[in-house]
Amino acid sequence: MSASTPTGVLTGTAEGTLNPGDIRELVIAGWTGRESARVEAHVRELEAAGIPRPPRTPMFYLLSAALLTTADAITVVGPATSGEIECLLISRDDGLWVGLGSDHTDRALERTSVAKSKQVCHKPAARTLWRFSDVAGHWDQLELRSFIDIDGVRTPYQSGTAAAMLPPQALVKDLISRGGAFEPGTVMFCGTLATISAIRPSSRFEMELHDPVLGRTIRHEYRIHDRVESL
Repeated sequence: MSASTPTGVLTGTAEGTLNPGDIRELVIAGWTGRESARVEAHVRELEAAGIPRPPRTPMFYLLSAALLTTADAITVVGPATSGEIECLLISRDDGLWVGLGSDHTDRALERTSVAKSKQVCHKPAARTLWRFSDVAGHWDQLELRSFIDIDGVRTPYQSGTAAAMLPPQALVKDLISRGGAFEPGTVMFCGTLATISAIRPSSRFEMELHDPVLGRTIRHEYRIHDRVESL
């Protein structure tokens, strides 16, 4: 897309549309908590559950761009998968944009390999995008909330603000310092919030990114279909 005719841009405060077909690089930033003590506590918690300690924090996982989807359903293998709400930072020819996605992950495989656990699941994302420049000045005030179904009841799963994670500019700088790139056509998942109670699977994942300053919200939900490995 050209800088003069960005897809889906509206008048006034700019909004755009995410087209997964335009994405060439998909980066998952993990362990992005802003407070090192909390990150370390989380690392130890996961170690106790059999999930290996990352060699450094934050970590960047380079995945297939084909995993990104705006569909309202994904298919997984096995019951031990779950979503993670995250802000997205998207580089396009017409500048930086912000979106909303879920780093859906296979928790059973995560005990063996975090990278593989992320590679085997699609990454659902909302279609609506905001210009990064419209929210950069109040980034830490952006609110993230997710919900799952527990026994048929819509239940809060994650809740917090973008202030809990490292700023996206810092993540991009770190990625580039390690030899990565953030060229147009790249999407970065910027890290997630702790769950309210515990990590758990659900047949439905709902998420929203709310901007209290500009008074607008991005929402997306998707269903998770568990298929058997073979017949």
